[in-house]
Amino acid sequence: MNDDRREQVLSNAKYLQDVRPVDPEEISEYVEGEPHPAVVRQVLREEAGALGFVERDDGTFEPASDDPVRPEFRGVESFPETYGRKLEDLLVAEFGAGWPDGASGDELRRTIRRLKEDYFAQNPVEYDYRVALGYAIYHLPDYYAVVQYVLSELAGRGLLPGKLRVLDVGAGVGGPALGLHDFLPSETFVEYHAVEPSDAADVLAAMLEETGENFYPTVYRDTAEAFEPEDGEAEYDLIVFANVLSELSDPEAVVRKYLDYLAPDGSMVTIAPADKNASIGLREVERSVADRATVFSPTLRLWPGEEPSDDCWSFDVKPELSVPPFQRRLDAGESGNGEGDGGDSESGDEGRSEDTSEPVEHRGIDASNYEFESDDGAKETSEQGIDASEYDASAGEHDAGAGDGLDASGRGSDVAEPSETVTLDDIEGDGEFVNVDVQFSHVVLRTDGTRRREFTASRAESAKMAEMERHVTERVNLVAVKLSHSLSEEGENPVFKVSDGSEAVGNFAVLTKETSLNRALREAAYGALLSFEDVLVLWNEDEKAYNLVVDERTVVDRR
Repeated sequence: MNDDRREQVLSNAKYLQDVRPVDPEEISEYVEGEPHPAVVRQVLREEAGALGFVERDDGTFEPASDDPVRPEFRGVESFPETYGRKLEDLLVAEFGAGWPDGASGDELRRTIRRLKEDYFAQNPVEYDYRVALGYAIYHLPDYYAVVQYVLSELAGRGLLPGKLRVLDVGAGVGGPALGLHDFLPSETFVEYHAVEPSDAADVLAAMLEETGENFYPTVYRDTAEAFEPEDGEAEYDLIVFANVLSELSDPEAVVRKYLDYLAPDGSMVTIAPADKNASIGLREVERSVADRATVFSPTLRLWPGEEPSDDCWSFDVKPELSVPPFQRRLDAGESGNGEGDGGDSESGDEGRSEDTSEPVEHRGIDASNYEFESDDGAKETSEQGIDASEYDASAGEHDAGAGDGLDASGRGSDVAEPSETVTLDDIEGDGEFVNVDVQFSHVVLRTDGTRRREFTASRAESAKMAEMERHVTERVNLVAVKLSHSLSEEGENPVFKVSDGSEAVGNFAVLTKETSLNRALREAAYGALLSFEDVLVLWNEDEKAYNLVVDERTVVDRR
């Protein structure tokens, strides 16, 4: 189509947008030569980003709505097969059809081992494109899931508009990008900008090829420190830092810089691995910008003018994912040296630094330190490349629907029946190269003062954790946020980190006697706001923390 006819398509579309949905068949009648509607539709698709149009399921177009999106999110069960196939295409292109076996499999296994070892040793991680592929094998699934759980907090308050400008800083190989894409309804207009300086950007760009209509990605090969938005693009509705802050030399300065790029009613989502160093580091960054931003979730400040100063190791835990086929194949791959696990030699591949993370065991405080006279509380107790037999051959494109825990309103809704869930017990290997844990620390920041729960504590109904020393051996009432799942060992009294945003040392609620009036402590979700009535305050010298003993006299309610 020549420029003149193209302009006729666009001018007619602009005229009709305020009257009714823009139908390519109708537009074609007003264009010289009456081009085929499919040609008109392609022009509208190419220009939809500039026009601010979204394509509807019936093939017509309309202006993107600013109304909030509210996906009925039910969690994530698995990494979509479409994305798994795409990753395996990249692996086959780089290593050949038998990528999980022989020398290539050994290299990938060594790469993942080195990534984990360097991460826990807090060493800079050197990597190139091949290392980025190993990183993708290990981390794409959990990063894909984590971002959706965090976004659900914003969507639940109606804080994600239908026309969404996103900046993903340190985007890596694309887990958060794909999770964002599948979380949002298909009619959401998404202008997605990624900042990624390393060779991971090549993997990211390839994975973004699988995104659907109304999702417009741009990848900038810049560092977080160097990136500057283009003229007229300084405001974003959503800025994401996923598993990258711990890799920056001055994360506090970087977060401050990017708060300037946030729309007045926008949100900054920061996510970190669940290990102690990364989690506490995230809280330090969060607290460093208290003069610029309000914590939306989860670590609410319940007392005006107060800020916590304890070492806050707090993370959420969600259900494990089904083990994806590419992780199963690498885990069970045959070694080139006949050992089956690739040995321990170094691969020699070096490149740029990239964020890595390793989920942690859900351990923590040894509950043996919390023994009281009351009874125990309740306890909860192939060489041919991609083996299609491990994928659902009937699944359609962008396969992230009901089988992956997404509501049909999401982009990944057009799928067949969910695939069979595969757990660690079902795989052939020892699980060293399988990563399906969904454990993460996070904070959502806003500059408009909005919080997930609008509550202000008062002395009339709540003791303040900053003053807990005066209440030792007394029973008090208080309000606090639940900031952990149970931290105790199996068979011990359940222990939960709680906070009111004023504490200088840790406060832990210990459930020594569960009753119908206090079981909310155990049952409430991470981040829930709870009120405690008649809780006993004790000092734990071993842990240098306060124990809030929840026994048969204590009442715990959700606020």
